[in-house]
Amino acid sequence: MSKRGPEREATLKAAKGFLIGLVTCGLIGGAIALFFMKGLYLLPDKVCDGAVQRDIAIQSLPRARAAEEYSSQGGTGDNFDFYCNVSTSGDSTLSGMVDLRDAPRSAWEEHYGILSGNHVIRVTRGGIEALAQTDNNSDISSVYVPCQPRNMKEDAGKQEYALIAEVRVRGKSRATGGELRQALTDFAYQLTRHAYKLAECKEPRSFPAALPRYED
Repeated sequence: MSKRGPEREATLKAAKGFLIGLVTCGLIGGAIALFFMKGLYLLPDKVCDGAVQRDIAIQSLPRARAAEEYSSQGGTGDNFDFYCNVSTSGDSTLSGMVDLRDAPRSAWEEHYGILSGNHVIRVTRGGIEALAQTDNNSDISSVYVPCQPRNMKEDAGKQEYALIAEVRVRGKSRATGGELRQALTDFAYQLTRHAYKLAECKEPRSFPAALPRYED
């Protein structure tokens, strides 16, 4: 009687056991890696005093073992500002600042485009405008929302006050190119929408759920 049948069966069993061992090790290794890289997922659903959805930070920043978020508000009236920062243990930071300034739309656009030597793309809806720089190594997005401070005198009506947000990633980013520009703009928009309530602007304003996509 040939012994090849039992030997072959034993070999197949050994190979099957080896493959199962590899898959198990891979799953355990993946779980361990996820455990040590889930820092951003442990942040609140909305970061920075409920201003911005956490998913935008997850989309923008590389995975890291730990992450933290921080926000602060300073000043009132035409001295108002609001700051939001999400940082990781990998030394990557998503930061945004909104402040109230006397700045016409044209000056805002020139500041980020012509004066800084960068090209920009823009979207607008309901008097709210956003732009993103498209040149290499200059990933900055900004949002412009008119906001007349409550404490301003009537004779200051000719001044064009607005909340202006600026958002960027310092260090490495997870997204790049158009995906990163869109994420930064979404961050800036949500940050500005939150700041509009805090700044107590004179005119009530309806904010859409989101601005148009740049590719639209």
